[in-house]
Parts: sequence; C-alpha cells; structure tokens
Amino acid sequence: MENPLALTQRSENSIFREGDVFVLFGELFGRGYATGLLEEARAAGMDIVGITVGRRDENNVLRPLNAEELSDAEARLGGKIINVPLMAGFDLDAPAGSPTPTDLVAKMTLDSWQTDTLDWAYIDQCRDLGTERFTAALSDVMSILDGMIPAGRNVLFAHTMAGGIPKAKVFLAIANRIYKGRGARHMSSQTLLDSDMGKLILQNFDEVSANTFRHLIEQSAAIRNRVEAAGNEVRYTAYGYHGTAILIDGEYRWQTYTNYTQGYAKMRLEKIATEAWAEGVKATVYNCPEIRTNSSDVFTGIELPLIPLLLALKKENGGAWVEQQWQACEKLLADGFTMDDVLRKIKDMQASDVMRPFYDFTAWPMPNSQDQADLTIGTSNEITQMHRDNKSMISDLLSSLVVEATGQLIFGNSSKPAGPVQWLNHDIVARQLNAKRGHASVGTSAASTAVLA
Repeated sequence: MENPLALTQRSENSIFREGDVFVLFGELFGRGYATGLLEEARAAGMDIVGITVGRRDENNVLRPLNAEELSDAEARLGGKIINVPLMAGFDLDAPAGSPTPTDLVAKMTLDSWQTDTLDWAYIDQCRDLGTERFTAALSDVMSILDGMIPAGRNVLFAHTMAGGIPKAKVFLAIANRIYKGRGARHMSSQTLLDSDMGKLILQNFDEVSANTFRHLIEQSAAIRNRVEAAGNEVRYTAYGYHGTAILIDGEYRWQTYTNYTQGYAKMRLEKIATEAWAEGVKATVYNCPEIRTNSSDVFTGIELPLIPLLLALKKENGGAWVEQQWQACEKLLADGFTMDDVLRKIKDMQASDVMRPFYDFTAWPMPNSQDQADLTIGTSNEITQMHRDNKSMISDLLSSLVVEATGQLIFGNSSKPAGPVQWLNHDIVARQLNAKRGHASVGTSAASTAVLA
C-alpha cells in the first residue's frame, strides 16, 4: 500500500437494528478500542455475542471459563459468551511431553539470545498444532453461533484479537530496552528482528493479530451465505494500526510510533481484508489513532501523537465543548504547566531532524534508532513528569474520546464500507467528536466522563 486511504466522510448506521447480532471476536478484558464499537452495538439494540480465549490450568492445558469466570465475562460484555476456548497463537503449543516455543525462549539468556537458534522444523510443527487447535475450536464456535442467529437478522463481526508476545522473562527484559531504553540502555529493534527469538515472535504476531481474521471469515462462510441468501447483511471489521495523520504545523501529516514491531502483522491483516473484499466479502480493517491501552503501554511514547488531537478538535470547528477538553486536560498538569507547554514539547520533537526520516509511509515499520528512541522516550517522560499524578494522564482522557469516536465511525461506516482498509485520522475523529459531543451541555466536564471501560 503506497498511501493511507483516509476515511473522509462521517456516516450513520443504516443497517443494524434491534435484534441484529453483534459478534465480538476477541475477549473483552479492559480498556481498548473495542469498548467504543460495543457501545454503539448496544445502543442500536443488537444482541451481543462474545467468545473467550479460555484459561490455562496449572499444567498449561487450555480450558473453558468456570462458572464464576463466565458470569464475570458476560457481565463485562453485556451479552452471551460462547464458552469454547479460542486462544490464538502457538507459543504454548507443542507435541505432548515436548517443550513449547515459550519454553525454548525461556531457556535463552540476556547474554545468549542474539545467537541462540531455534529448530524451525519443530517450530513449524508447533505452529501447525496451534492452528489445528484454534480452527477446530472455531468450527465448534461457529456451529453454536449459527443457532444463535435467527432468520432475518443482520450480523456484524468485530475482530479484536491482537498480540502474541511469549511470556518469558528474558523477552520482557529485552522489550524494556527496545521500547523504554535510552542512552546505554537503548537496544535496536532490528537486533531483535534479526534474531531467532524475534522471528518466532513475528510468526506468533501473524497468527494472533492477522491469521485469526482469515479463519473467522472462512469459517463463518455458512452463516454469511445463509444470512445473505435471505436478503440480509454481514459485515466484518478489524482493528489495525499503520500510523495516523495528525496536525503538524497546521497540516494533517502521517506519522507513526517507532518501532511498532506488530506492524508486520497489521499489514498482513490489511492483506487478508483486501483478499476477502475481492471475493465479495465486506471486510474492513480500520487503522485507528494511537491510544493508551493495557497492551500499548509497553511502547513508551506511543501516546505522544494523541495529544495534538486537541489541536484537531479546535481546527474542525470546535466550540465550547472543545474548550472544556482543553481545560480538563490542563487541570491534570502540575502547577506552573499549561497545555501550551506540553504541545510545545511535542512540536519540538516532531520538528527535529532526528524524526524526519520516520515520516516515510512507504518505509513503515522502520527500526528504531538511538537518537530517535532518546528523543521520543525522553519527551514522553518529561510530559509524564508535568502531570499532577501519573495515574491520571491527559493521554487517558483523550484515549477515551478516540475510543468513543472510532466506535461511532466504524459502526456508521460499516453500513456502506468503502473498501478493505481505511485510516481514521485525527481530522475525521475530531469532526465526529465535535458533531456528537459539541451539542452536549457545557456544564458536563470531560474529566468526569472520559474514563476508559
């Protein structure tokens, strides 16, 4: 893909109504993009159906949720969960009595991991076992789901699966140096990708973040055919990340967090959607702006492009409600600091010669560099220190607004999607928020409403 394909028009839902079925293909754990889309489905009166990744017992055996876990998960979702474990990835799969890929990574040390090698024929065997396990479970899930979708109903499948990092202490130590390390603690992301450990992780990212979308589309074909044959509609959405256009020097320009190691899997996700679209399946990957989530917090500095959303809100005909957001954000800063101080730091970082090479969309995802990591992580740390409380951040407040807006945009656009890959840049996000929130009472403070689910 040579250029980002931006969503430029806001759309309202014209298909989904009360009694239609919303399928969340990924377990809902906490803050994240999915909460916004889920809220829209609830508001439309759709029946909510979810899945679970299951849990591992003390012997690493995958199991369904127990009664208490299922009750909690269904309360969190606000719907019915099909209790068949759909754990994606192969990092914990292996022939009986043999080590899993995670076991093999765990044997590596900080001194040896760059030269340690893996038996790729064995890794392929583990990967095949993981795929067989997942697709067999998915077949069971689809059989159950088919009986939960009455005739005459439309269906929206929302793919939210992402991740795939093996839970090994050695990798956590490496990740801290790549994504949080400055100066002598800095480590090149390319060093990881060149190692066998890195190659394994990229494969697992593919399985979790991308290939699950293909499995979903393929194995729901019978449901799709039945629904569409009756004159109803089926849509598929997925969450991508491939940089975002934000306001830089008064113009919307594409930029990205570096290094986003999962970017290779996200591009694979785009390819899967493109191939499905060519076959007549309305499957769309929405590349969303940066926010803070439980998983993205490992990437120090990923929250920085979020803060200029305040500028976009003003540019896109923002009024009194936008002024409230500025004030609510400024109240989160320690005495003596203003939002202008925060935005100036981000502007200085963006304008630095160090960052200019990373604005090349065609080179994405680029490896990090010493100077880039020092500048990005340093700027992030400095802005964090400007807050009154590092547990109550501007990026948290703005993240909740992005989650809200992207949920509305994706839900509305799903009625008539324009293509298999769309970017939700700050301009359309700001216009959506101004249109929906700008009419709210000026007495309502964003500080009290902007809490991520």
